[in-house]
Amino acid sequence: MRTERVTVADGGFDLHVWTPEGGRGPGLLLIQEIFGVGAYIRDVAEGLARDGFVVAAPDVFWRLEPGWAVVHTPENVQRSMELAARFDADQGLADLRAALARLRGLPEVDGRVGTLGFCFGGTMAYRLAAAERLDAAVSFYGSGVPDMLDLLDRIEAPLQLHFGGSDPYIARDRVAAVERAVAGRSRVEVHVQEDGGHAFHNHRAPMFHQPGPAARAWEQAERFLSRHLPR
Repeated sequence: MRTERVTVADGGFDLHVWTPEGGRGPGLLLIQEIFGVGAYIRDVAEGLARDGFVVAAPDVFWRLEPGWAVVHTPENVQRSMELAARFDADQGLADLRAALARLRGLPEVDGRVGTLGFCFGGTMAYRLAAAERLDAAVSFYGSGVPDMLDLLDRIEAPLQLHFGGSDPYIARDRVAAVERAVAGRSRVEVHVQEDGGHAFHNHRAPMFHQPGPAARAWEQAERFLSRHLPR
């Protein structure tokens, strides 16, 4: 792993980069949860790099708490939610677009790029897909997605959305609204793990992790990425 620096008009932020053993591959912008670029996101990045991707994870909260990375405890859930509530999503989207441009320009990237985000990052990955031309986008339990269904018409990339059917933060009827909105859109997939709660994929968070839903959803994500960003 190495750290690049992304410069924007009012400052700059870190972009953590993992490269595949083969040296080159499609780029994947990995967008953090509210807990930052911590052990879980780094684990995901390392796994994706082993699968042949050039993975870049930006420090999205750099304007508020540079280098934010906390373990998953009830106290830190509250602290992280308070931090996310102060986050300027439009400004953050502009930062993500700058990070994506830097990713595209890395010598290891073969010209194709996609994005994948979890929780808070799942919402931002969805927004990024509506703002940029991508080859693929994957969003895991983005709580803001049901409120932004108007963006679907702007997304040209293949899009995969994951939700938990028992998520206390995203009511099942809101997920159903997403399912209705994407019906007939051949480039959009929605997968609901009915027994899944929130952040079920996060194996570093005992309070959230559910191995069954996590394994099923990740297999679906891997197949999707293999189709649209083959290595």
